[in-house]
Amino acid sequence: MQIESLKVFCDLAETESFTKAAQINSITQSAVSQQISSLERQFKSLLIERSKKKFRLTREGQVLYEYSKQIIQTYDSLHSKLQEIKDIISGTIRVATIYSIGLHDLPPYLKKFLKAFPTVNVHVEYRRANQVYEDVLGNVVDLGLVAYPTKDPKLETIALRKDILVLICHPNHPLAKQKNVKLNQLAGQKFIAFEPDIPTRKAIDKILKDNGVEVQTVMEFDNIETVKRAVEIEAGIAIVPQGTITQEVSKQTLAEVKIEGIELYRPLAAIYKKNKVLSPAMKQFLSILKG
Repeated sequence: MQIESLKVFCDLAETESFTKAAQINSITQSAVSQQISSLERQFKSLLIERSKKKFRLTREGQVLYEYSKQIIQTYDSLHSKLQEIKDIISGTIRVATIYSIGLHDLPPYLKKFLKAFPTVNVHVEYRRANQVYEDVLGNVVDLGLVAYPTKDPKLETIALRKDILVLICHPNHPLAKQKNVKLNQLAGQKFIAFEPDIPTRKAIDKILKDNGVEVQTVMEFDNIETVKRAVEIEAGIAIVPQGTITQEVSKQTLAEVKIEGIELYRPLAAIYKKNKVLSPAMKQFLSILKG
């Protein structure tokens, strides 16, 4: 029996998916099934109740899962400690990030990290916010990058920085002529919004509601790039992170207007699963993100 088989079993138990367990461990679904069958023969016990309707561990499977997690954590701690002693920064870091952070905030930090540690492979996936949390909790990725982090007892949260939120509109829009606007000037305006389940949308909705401002939401999108394109064709105005519009403002395809009288920002954070053993590479990556 190898420790890799125990890890595959734990990943399967946590994701409840042969597909995801295979993806995490870079093997085929057939290989996952074979390793589970091998463990069942090894321990002479049925570990998973095989049903098309519901995935469930047997009592023996639950015991094996709990002890296997301890074994894997101890092994990871040992491996990490040996790397620290040898001053080795290598390996792979799997990151899931929301679109706006991945496209606009992450690149300069990633460039700095890879320049300092060229032997580390950083794999980045762009996901919706809820999917980032799912991937982190399911061990599909090592780290997640999100805005407006949600408190979860199963997660560790590392605060990074705050993004200023600004109003954007087409350069020909009447509001574009003003350097600053008050929030109530947005009342009745056609508004391009993020989709309702996105944290930034929820935060903007709350700000507008708390200040008694009603806008006319005409379009909803799940990512920052499409929101900007809609504003560029004069479909409406939007509130977005300032760092995401640098190129458009310099090319004068969008106008940036600051909203006065209220502090508008979104907090950014890195998340990882509680009790996860961070490799030296992951610790260095987080250090650069915080810096």
